[in-house]
Amino acid sequence: MSAMADTLTSTLTSYLNALNAQTIPALLHRIRQAKPADTFLALLSAYLLLRAARAARRRLTATKLRGPPRTDWFFGVGDELMRAGDASMLYEAWECKYGAAYTIPSTLGASRVVLCDPRAIAHFYARDTTTYVRTRVSLIAIEHLAGRNLLWAQGDVHKRQRKALTPAFSNSAIRKLTSVFIDSGHKVKDAWNNIIDASSEDDSAVIEVQNWMNHVSLDTIGIAGFSHDFGTLLGKHSSVAQTFDQMNVESPGRNYRALLAIVFPWILKFPSRRRTKVLNLNKTMGDSAAPMLQRSREEKAAGNKEGGERSIIELLVKSEADDAELHMSSQEVVDQMKLLIFAGYETTSIALTWALIELSRNQETQTKLRNELSQFTNTDPTYDQLTNSLPYLDAVTLEVLRLRSPVSETTRLAGEDDLIPLSQPIPDASGKLVSHIAVAKGTLVTVPIHYTNRAVKFWGPTAREFAPERWLDGYDGEGKYAKGAARDVSGHRNMLTFADGSRMCLGKAFAVAEFKAVLSVLIRNFSFELRDGPSTQFESQRTLLPRPRVVGEKGVDVPLRVRRLN
Repeated sequence: MSAMADTLTSTLTSYLNALNAQTIPALLHRIRQAKPADTFLALLSAYLLLRAARAARRRLTATKLRGPPRTDWFFGVGDELMRAGDASMLYEAWECKYGAAYTIPSTLGASRVVLCDPRAIAHFYARDTTTYVRTRVSLIAIEHLAGRNLLWAQGDVHKRQRKALTPAFSNSAIRKLTSVFIDSGHKVKDAWNNIIDASSEDDSAVIEVQNWMNHVSLDTIGIAGFSHDFGTLLGKHSSVAQTFDQMNVESPGRNYRALLAIVFPWILKFPSRRRTKVLNLNKTMGDSAAPMLQRSREEKAAGNKEGGERSIIELLVKSEADDAELHMSSQEVVDQMKLLIFAGYETTSIALTWALIELSRNQETQTKLRNELSQFTNTDPTYDQLTNSLPYLDAVTLEVLRLRSPVSETTRLAGEDDLIPLSQPIPDASGKLVSHIAVAKGTLVTVPIHYTNRAVKFWGPTAREFAPERWLDGYDGEGKYAKGAARDVSGHRNMLTFADGSRMCLGKAFAVAEFKAVLSVLIRNFSFELRDGPSTQFESQRTLLPRPRVVGEKGVDVPLRVRRLN
């Protein structure tokens, strides 16, 4: 039967390929003579027939897995996942019932294979961009947001762009940027001291911290990456910051366009208010990037650049002028800058905001962290100290990244047939134990990052608790907070927050160093409490990336009581 499906697909494809200069005019003539309704029905029938043939091939060549039933005839379980406050709970329940690899129904009969097995996950990420490629809907969404950048690129284009940018994110390059990260923390400190001075309360004020963390991230990537100060921490207006803020004002709610786009990716190109906002953000970032790039070109031409071409903007200018393997066009360079502005603004700011929330919830943890940092009274920690000499700061950082990953899952399309190995056998749909999963070309495959980072089977009974102690040497093995089976998970420090494989986040070391530097300044100078007490509930609101907000309140404000320390 597999051969029959292959034959049908091949026959349809061969027929389309066989149309030549003689048959095409005749075919076009018949189409012009036909009624519009007949033409539409004929094209729709051909499209559905080809989809059916491909679906038949996938069903006949792939391992049939168990999985949850369709809860919606049109969207499968897509609407259920969208409505869930924490989709990782659904993935966990499904794994408990169906095993470490299962299938979930999606839009109009489509489905996804979900991988929760560590060996399968490692196999998947090892073949990212080769066997497993970005979906068409993902490519359209990325291009709308920030152009054809490193996140969008695949295959040889991705290798070329990544190789050109890699030196800017080396340890030696980031070491030189530590003072920029620390300086951003001190700018926040000075601004908050001014707010507290103007407050009617002694040495404290309620401050909306999320917007400040946004400004930290934007100003930092501007200075560290492009030698440009957006100045938002000093009160300067920034069109980029304003446009980001407008994107985060309201949640898109149930994004049914995204569910439809799984089957009809071109639907994302239709006009909508959300699409208009995204394209406006793209344009605003581009308008900001272009003059920065031009200034750097002029400085390079004048011989004013020093440092061995290792900053981000210097490497981009170099690649633009390079006529060899690392060459990037002017548009590619601008698109990389837009991506870096977006990533710098969204991801680190979200992580810092969650850190302040978790430390406000856990006063004992906050005190432990402050005690470790108390050795720095009249000075700031160096890069080496931030990286190697502050174990509790490291533990807090890793725990925030584990629990609050800004990216919830990775979904790719199988570009070819594949055989995915499992660490332990699971029953297939017939009940037979299988140690490998056969995945057919065209299958959607998902790794649920939020769930994997919070899975009890990997992180123990405290998996969903904020417990930095699990990362300390004294707890790394036997004990309440032991990582346990998480050692089997691939990725940075056994987490998938930065993904893995050839697409592992290039800026991970940059983000971690910035996070630690800024947090070290804030915790030494202020204490943090939840505005409405320890019972305050927070949730993630879908914006560009999931952002924290107070349950029951509009927008993504995170008001905390910030108290100045003597």
